[in-house]
Amino acid sequence: MGAEMSIDFALRSEYATALEELTVPWQAVRPEEPKLRVLNEELAAEFGLDPSVLRTESGIRFLLGNELPEQAKPVAQAYAGHQFGFYAPRLGDGRALLLGELTDVHGRTRDIHLKGSGRTPFARADGFATIGPMLREYLMGEAMHALGIATTRALAVVETGTSVRREAEFFPGAVLARVASSHIRVGTFQYARSTGDEALLEKLADFTIQRHYPQLEGNPKRYEELVEAVATEQAKLLASWMLVGFVHGVMNTDNTSLAGETIDYGPCAFIDDYDPGAVFSSIDHQGRYAFANQPGIALWNLSRFADSLLPLLADDQDAAVEIAEGRVRVFTSVYEAELLAGMRRKLGIADATDAEMGEAARPMLARLEAESVDYHRFFRALAHAARGESAALHALFTGEEGIGEWFQTWLGLSPDGDAMDRVNPVYVPRNHIVDEALVAATEGDFEPFSRLLEVLEHPFEERPGLDRYAAPAPEGSWPHVTYCGT
Repeated sequence: MGAEMSIDFALRSEYATALEELTVPWQAVRPEEPKLRVLNEELAAEFGLDPSVLRTESGIRFLLGNELPEQAKPVAQAYAGHQFGFYAPRLGDGRALLLGELTDVHGRTRDIHLKGSGRTPFARADGFATIGPMLREYLMGEAMHALGIATTRALAVVETGTSVRREAEFFPGAVLARVASSHIRVGTFQYARSTGDEALLEKLADFTIQRHYPQLEGNPKRYEELVEAVATEQAKLLASWMLVGFVHGVMNTDNTSLAGETIDYGPCAFIDDYDPGAVFSSIDHQGRYAFANQPGIALWNLSRFADSLLPLLADDQDAAVEIAEGRVRVFTSVYEAELLAGMRRKLGIADATDAEMGEAARPMLARLEAESVDYHRFFRALAHAARGESAALHALFTGEEGIGEWFQTWLGLSPDGDAMDRVNPVYVPRNHIVDEALVAATEGDFEPFSRLLEVLEHPFEERPGLDRYAAPAPEGSWPHVTYCGT
């Protein structure tokens, strides 16, 4: 490592040291001619890292995991998981590495983690990644961050200079360096439970509490409280997804973060038309992870987490199950409260009663679904209507029933249009524009990607000349399909 990278650079290995039973020491592949394609300077600054240094040869080699501080212990993490409902007892970081932990300027411990860094003992494929999916994860993470949704974020995308084969085509290879509060997943606990080593399970639970829920340390009921705390954070996360029209696409238990962050952006997308059944993933043939199914899937995943903790909840199996079910149940109440509060904000009627909200929101969503109205344009047009300008809103409803009777009910609640504009984005990652940007970048033109990223960094601020970024796909476009990128 060059001297410039060693200054104030304290990369720790807390997870690798404390939970070595759940890791395999490993080294990233060293590409010969890497090129730094995207660097998140704002995120680098949060760690006190100089972007100009990260752009040097030594900096790029750090982002690839090739040149690390002497004390670093890069590892591939072990975990299990339910994938589309089917249990896989051994998954793990097949093409990823945990480089270690850094403390940001706010005093928070955060992981630095690679994706696409080569085969590990957990690999299910070649261990590499192509540039398109890595740029998608970068873009989606930054969009979600700008929307105020808990998320992992990307620090950089480095092109490796090698080609990676996917089916019959070759694409530029790339490594994503990302940041998360941690990469502890429900699947991590499932793997620890499967070993039959209760001491390991307890050690993992205590580490998770120390890292994410320190208020529970020393609590004699800390493990059942952990179940409730994780369920609460997942409920908040899922409500935020639903309110903004985000579809994760692959909500396996190994993609469910104990920190309550959005993690592992694969076949993800944002809805255009309001459609509870929206599915974009090429592999979700049964619609398991459809838009409206996401809260139920999150609850199912949390139940699997609680199952893994049963030995720590009570000596008696039946008593442990009863405790687990009671603690997981908080998900539903928190989710419903968060969703209701969020919809109040979206409708600009923060002081409306539950009954008034129901009279407005339920028939409103029914009309949006019946007429396939664009979800995001609708709320911005609705804000204009709150200010007395309703022509654009009515133009979205072309059927005989029009906008519906709910509209007058809503107007009678004195909605605040300006407050609505502060929470309803003008710009989200429109699927067709994302695809255009990723195709261009794959072919070597990064300008469309950079421009889209710039637009999404300020999602609530309407700006001239950006109309196409606020519009859905043109009429007659093919249905959008996303791919896992593996």
